Amino acid sequence: MGKRQHQKDKMYITCSEYTNYYGGKRSEIPQADFRRLPFDHCSLSLQPFEYPVCTDEGVVFDLLSIMPWIKRYGTNPISGEKLEAKSLIRLNFAKNSDGKYHCPVLYNVFTNNSHFVAIKVTGNVFSNEAVEQLNIKTKSFKDLLTDEPFTRKDIIVLQDPTNLDKFNVANFFHVINNLKVLDPDEEKAKLHPAYHLKTTNMETRETLAELYKDYKGDQLLASTMKEKAAKKTDKLNSAHYSTGRVSASFTSTAMTPATTQEADAIADDTVRYRYVKKKGYVRLHTNKGDLNLELHCDKIQGGDPTGTGTGGESFWGKPFKDEFKPNLSHTGRGVLSMANSGPNTNKSQFFITFRSCIYLDRKHTVFGRIVGGFEALTAMENVESDPKSDKPKSEIKIITATVFVDPYEEADAQIAAERETELQKQQEEKQQTSIAQQKAKEKQAPKTFKAGVGKYINPATKKRSAVEDESEPSTSGAAPSTSGAKKSKAKSSFGDFSSW
Repeated sequence: MGKRQHQKDKMYITCSEYTNYYGGKRSEIPQADFRRLPFDHCSLSLQPFEYPVCTDEGVVFDLLSIMPWIKRYGTNPISGEKLEAKSLIRLNFAKNSDGKYHCPVLYNVFTNNSHFVAIKVTGNVFSNEAVEQLNIKTKSFKDLLTDEPFTRKDIIVLQDPTNLDKFNVANFFHVINNLKVLDPDEEKAKLHPAYHLKTTNMETRETLAELYKDYKGDQLLASTMKEKAAKKTDKLNSAHYSTGRVSASFTSTAMTPATTQEADAIADDTVRYRYVKKKGYVRLHTNKGDLNLELHCDKIQGGDPTGTGTGGESFWGKPFKDEFKPNLSHTGRGVLSMANSGPNTNKSQFFITFRSCIYLDRKHTVFGRIVGGFEALTAMENVESDPKSDKPKSEIKIITATVFVDPYEEADAQIAAERETELQKQQEEKQQTSIAQQKAKEKQAPKTFKAGVGKYINPATKKRSAVEDESEPSTSGAAPSTSGAKKSKAKSSFGDFSSW
């Protein structure tokens, strides 16, 4: 029994009971790992997209990011399921004067809380309200901009504020499995041991530098500290600026000290461009006829060997920059210009204009024009094409190409001749300098008359003997003294200083 036997039967609760068990206790809300991806970002690169495409599920990618992924993995980077490039739908987002994405019908700006959809047939993006009111309710399934017909199944939801599962970065397949598509240059650099030293601290680098100085036999360590071989420069490819090794070695203890300024070397292609003064002329043999082309030879041209519209690469293996010139325009029929997927993305594909396309200026690089074979161009223009993909129904193929004039061969020959002339001139100057130095040494050195001691004394200059001196008459008036007495030398002394 006891005094506290009925303590639990009290008609009140204590403060600790209220806090931990009853009305004051807060329920624990499970916090999900949700990381929101903005609607205008690529789901693969997680960066703002420039050329948006989407899947049938409404997952948005950037074309420049998704194409290398599909070539390597062939899967959807979000779900891990199989994905083909032909199933991607190109999106056409409209922008207002402020550069923000908006609905081209209702003009409301898209945000992370907006509900907008895309039409699969055209790729145009509208707000869900516009499609709901103007298409679904009226049962008029035509694109609000182009009037192209579509079905209810062609409406793809890109963002629904009530269902944001596809924007959760934490659930992305490529994020969970840490899958990436590396740049080819980065993959090559990864094979080199010096690539991994970028993640080390300064103290580790200094230690490795000291080890390299003391133990040069370690080839692996030597390869990480190996300096690039200096490119030879001459009168043609020497730049007006230096390599910067003197200042770099002065401020860095990891570099070998350099005390002489050396001119940097200009790229060989830049040197070649200076000597290209002519146009190039090529004939393309196609299955529709021959095309005679005049090429501006400071450009690169080519096509798509795969025939898919997405293949081909440049001579350097990577996209190169645009090269716009004010005197080259898409004016007239038969202009050759580079195809690209945005600024500075030129590879190998080109196109030929059927008529003036001035709106393409400063967007595509003009590198030539047709000067003959317009009949073949007309035959190509008359080939029917698919209205959806603009792909010709019958194949147009380049069979061979014949080069008539190649200014680069002449430029290379001219550069080689000038370098040979410059080399001969330098050799002649060295020869003349060495001859002049040899003559100067011969003038400065004393003449030798014999070997051994006294080799510099001229034997023609002889010293007179004592007999000759006695036989010669005396020039003084006094007779020579016959006495052998020696003249006494006067002596002087201070004495006892009595005379002072």
